[in-house]
Amino acid sequence: MTTLQKGQKAPDFSGIDQDGNTRSLSDYKGKKLVIFFYPAADTPTCTKEACNLRDNYQMFLAKGYEVIGVSPDSVKKQSKFRTKYDLPYALIADEDKSMINAFGVWGPKKFMGRLFDGLHRTTFVIDENGMIDEVITDVKSKEHAGQILK
Repeated sequence: MTTLQKGQKAPDFSGIDQDGNTRSLSDYKGKKLVIFFYPAADTPTCTKEACNLRDNYQMFLAKGYEVIGVSPDSVKKQSKFRTKYDLPYALIADEDKSMINAFGVWGPKKFMGRLFDGLHRTTFVIDENGMIDEVITDVKSKEHAGQILK
């Protein structure tokens, strides 16, 4: 769905995390960053993905990565999701879809024969200079950390 590709500059984003703090791309200058977009907090597949990243979080840190999750959920829902599953990374509540649209992960989807607009589960790996190092569109929720850290 997204038109962003490896080698392009990542969109400059600004979003509110689960604690009401603003997070921007500039906050991660000089660091590697994993941004994973997921459709809805506390749903089965999104929970598997978030917990897989949680369970491998120390490996991300050891390799110099920060991790951020993004969904169109509210700050309150993101906060509950983070607490319920003890997620160690920030979750952005992108209710106005500004980040989602900037990264191009919103669009037509098909589920159970029905066509609707929704978020396409996508992960972006961004290097220390704010350039996209990898785009993962075929996310395997139970083994997503392995897809990123390969």
